[in-house]
Amino acid sequence: MTPSYPNGLAIRDERRPRKGGAFLLALCAILTLNACSMQRAPTGLYAAGTVQDRDETTPIFLSTNRKRTDAAGGPFTADRSLALSFARFDVSAPANRALGQVPVGGNDPKRRFTAVYHDIDSRAQIIAQINATLERLPPQDREIFIFVHGYNNNISESLFRAAQIVSDFDIQSVPLHYAWPSAGSLPLYVFDRDSAIFARDGLADTIELAAQTKAKDIVLVAHSMGAFVAMEALRTLALRGKSRYFKRFGGVVLAAPDIDVDVFKGQVHDIGTLPSPFTILISQRDRAIGLSRFLAGGHPRVGNVDDIALLQRSGITVIDVSKVDGGGHTVFAQSETMTRLVENNRISHNALVTGQTQAAPIDFAEAVASSAIALPLTVFLPDGRRFTGNETGR
Repeated sequence: MTPSYPNGLAIRDERRPRKGGAFLLALCAILTLNACSMQRAPTGLYAAGTVQDRDETTPIFLSTNRKRTDAAGGPFTADRSLALSFARFDVSAPANRALGQVPVGGNDPKRRFTAVYHDIDSRAQIIAQINATLERLPPQDREIFIFVHGYNNNISESLFRAAQIVSDFDIQSVPLHYAWPSAGSLPLYVFDRDSAIFARDGLADTIELAAQTKAKDIVLVAHSMGAFVAMEALRTLALRGKSRYFKRFGGVVLAAPDIDVDVFKGQVHDIGTLPSPFTILISQRDRAIGLSRFLAGGHPRVGNVDDIALLQRSGITVIDVSKVDGGGHTVFAQSETMTRLVENNRISHNALVTGQTQAAPIDFAEAVASSAIALPLTVFLPDGRRFTGNETGR
């Protein structure tokens, strides 16, 4: 019989087994004990001079607040550092790689992404090296493309994803990858969330660094939890009185942003006027964002928001990719359909890579419809119009 208080409220009989609580405690203990062992070690990274130079490589500059290490497979760990570190990676991709795919997890350059890294000692040195790279490009391509990775990435995984995007989307800009200290372990979501908060100042400093180069534009693309880092960095710049750097942006894209909607509204309020153009890619079929929403008690995330008008009122273009190749969490980077479309059509490239949608809706719709592959996406413009691949706005 369950005892009760005098007012009739039942209380738990502590002598009875609490199976649910015991199960949760055991689960937490297992995850805690296994967390370190489940961290994936970086692979495919070599210090300059330790391997033979390869002919075809993609140079990626790196800014990170991961801690440096001299260990094999370095040069950076999942530990946090208050100081930014810099490097350049010359990335090689396997010749038989499928479009949109990033084969990682080994050191065989014929089967996996690999990279040779060169340390850069200071902020002044990376600015000088970026400027030298910019000067070798045609004037119209003298942009910096900043990519910010998402949750559950080690240093090599996020770096190789940046290289895959640059290669598959034929991005001619200078790539600058911002690697924040994700643990690279599935159970350590809370660690990554804390690291995302920690990393905002480093990304703000990286944006400021990019703005001090000779680039004509900066394009910022952030994925998943990295979108939270990006919004916090923009907020940090605004609160520091450095919103002038927003004028240097040629576009901001948040892909599958793992951000609470109310938090996002607060970030937008503190930022004031967002950089323009500003584009968000959402999907109602993104299971990773759905899980994040479940963990948050069902509160909506920006990556699967239902209230599109909320975003449009802030001057944001919204692209719904729910029906594109399954609408998964990395469809923006991995979908062969999207990469083919962007690769084959300049208007689509501007809209999906740089966020520029100045073209009239009918022009964009015709561009999508006439592409080699029909793309079932829906675009919501800030002025309230909506259109899909082969229909005009309404």
